[in-house]
Amino acid sequence: MGSRLKAIVGHVDINRDLILLLAIGGLYSVSIFLSNTFVNIFLWKQAGNYGTIAFYNLAVYILQPLTFILAGRWAKKVDRVIVLRLGVTFLSLFFMTVLMVGEHAAKYNIILGGILGIGYGFYWLAFHVLTFEITEPETRDFFNGFFGLLQSFGGMIGPFTAGLIISKMEANTGYTTIFTISLILFVVAVGCSFFINRRSAEGEYNFRIILAERKHNKNWLRVLQANYSQGLREGIFLFVIAIWVFLITDSELALGTFNLVFSGFSFFFYYIATRMIKPHLRKKGILIGGVILYASIYLIIFFPSYTVLLIYAAIIGVAYPIIYVPYFSISYDVIGTSRMAKEKRIEYIVVRELFLNSGRVSSILLFLLITFIFDAEKSIPFLLGGVGIGHLLISFFFRDIQFSPKKPKETVDKENEPLINKEVTEEENR
Repeated sequence: MGSRLKAIVGHVDINRDLILLLAIGGLYSVSIFLSNTFVNIFLWKQAGNYGTIAFYNLAVYILQPLTFILAGRWAKKVDRVIVLRLGVTFLSLFFMTVLMVGEHAAKYNIILGGILGIGYGFYWLAFHVLTFEITEPETRDFFNGFFGLLQSFGGMIGPFTAGLIISKMEANTGYTTIFTISLILFVVAVGCSFFINRRSAEGEYNFRIILAERKHNKNWLRVLQANYSQGLREGIFLFVIAIWVFLITDSELALGTFNLVFSGFSFFFYYIATRMIKPHLRKKGILIGGVILYASIYLIIFFPSYTVLLIYAAIIGVAYPIIYVPYFSISYDVIGTSRMAKEKRIEYIVVRELFLNSGRVSSILLFLLITFIFDAEKSIPFLLGGVGIGHLLISFFFRDIQFSPKKPKETVDKENEPLINKEVTEEENR
């Protein structure tokens, strides 16, 4: 067994905790990709209005950063593994609640969103911390690469499989089936968490210090501004595009196919972007990806058909890797060269999460206000064109980021590397 594993992973010393964390991450990815795209559609089919979906997502993005703050404190005062276990337990509770309320889920949209947001907050904070505690500098590349492979695999098969299951079954039987599968996967993840060695907590927790750091560190301020602008786009796009695909096609399988096209192109171009976007090309990459992403919006605004939506899926599958690979790399370097980078890793990720989700919340509140005042179908295209510029603004904020010659970005110590990984909280950021 050991020789077979070594043949797969190469000359990398892996331990049981690392395998268990990968297993939990893989179970999470498959479960979220399988069901979360269709929770919005499930609610839409019951309520038939954007407001219900918007309030559901608003609850998610308010509770997620608040939970991050609490989870960060517990990660330093209690135990990181317990925090992880709380995350997968709340995610299990979410799908259990969806199954229990069934056809009345739309009436409990805010409660459901709140439970999911709490689950995300506990899970991702603990996963970030454990990634750096369980992996070593020499195993971290293997872990991140393999975890990325699991995410990509889940992104390609999850939504398409779910769409196929739903389309082949009558009434809500398909939804019940995929939500049940997701619940089972999270229950297994909870079980896996009991086999990870306990991690004793240490250090003083004070995220306000890192929040105030933006006043003294201009690079950190620009990273936070970029995260807010990223959230502006994500807040609306995370649910509107999925609903548009469903409204145009009236088919869950078509939505699954949309995600399959997106994830397939994304998987391929993440591979290319990682190898081709060198440090001196990072800012250009963010600008080019941002322009492509923003321009693609007008395709679906002016030519709303399923064929065009599939073209849009392919385009954004190309654009996101071109943006995110250099975007996260520069963000790593900014935090890695910032004050108290090692001892305040958790606080840095908590503050980043606050700004990212503040952007999402602002976007959804704007959506609710505009669609309350004006007709939703007529106003949504203008909203997409407005907040869709969010990722393009990342380039504007990052253009002035400069590093001291004493701390060049190419030499950031992996031990001081921050806790930013690509979070999968929805099917993907559309």
